[in-house]
Amino acid sequence: MKIWHQSLTSIENVPAYRDAVIAHIKKIARPDVEVVLHGMSNDTYPTEYPGHFITYSYLQNLHREQFIKNALIAESAGYDCMFIGTIPDVGLLEARTVVDIPVIGYGQASMHIASMLGDRIGIVNFLKPLADQLKYNATRYGLSEKLGPIVQTTVGFYDILEGFKDPDPVIDAFVKAAQNAIDQGADVIIPGEGPMNVFLATHGVSRIGDVPIIDSFAAGIKMCESLTDLQKNSGVSMTRKGYFNAKPPKDALLKLREFYHQESNIHSGLDYGMSVKAEI
Repeated sequence: MKIWHQSLTSIENVPAYRDAVIAHIKKIARPDVEVVLHGMSNDTYPTEYPGHFITYSYLQNLHREQFIKNALIAESAGYDCMFIGTIPDVGLLEARTVVDIPVIGYGQASMHIASMLGDRIGIVNFLKPLADQLKYNATRYGLSEKLGPIVQTTVGFYDILEGFKDPDPVIDAFVKAAQNAIDQGADVIIPGEGPMNVFLATHGVSRIGDVPIIDSFAAGIKMCESLTDLQKNSGVSMTRKGYFNAKPPKDALLKLREFYHQESNIHSGLDYGMSVKAEI
């Protein structure tokens, strides 16, 4: 099985995070699963992490096209599944309408796993404006009644990168914010952004007292494995009923993408990225 992992960072430019992701994949993925890491184009951001560039609806919608384009490339290149490894699930619903391979979102996967482990989901993140989007997404996923407090940490992306060398300040900040969510009624916690999740998993933070901390990255990879197996072994695949799920005609899709200047060598099987295979 081959999974296209799509980061919202320019992942090759942040080696501390990249190496932690690679190590985590080797720990959680099945031996027969190959995960290939893909980052955003280096021309996308002025830095390697989007930060506030994704906290505005229109700017994030511009980035959305890169995810959809890469879903088309992934399917054309023979991948079995795509994992959108960012909690706002950028382009998730649209990508599912244009390809027939499973497309899994970090946010949706972690919310559904959390809903099976607790009754009130808390989220701890460091991009405060995304709270509105996460609430909206939870409603789309049918989980709005289970979503509880969304609490911000005092650390950000670059603090987390430094935390791979000195973890205690980042862990302490997360635990403090998570305890705030727990005090507000949360009984299961999702780490908001991917870098925080991978950092916590790297350092073995999976619980605060009686409250589990979701490994959202692992939840997404395992959902990729499960839905790919279901499709291959049982014929179970995405619904095509209704406006939000119907697959557009191929000719119209290609013509309109060309019109809007989104040519991408999709049908040439273009591929790039860093391959990671679980250790046996």
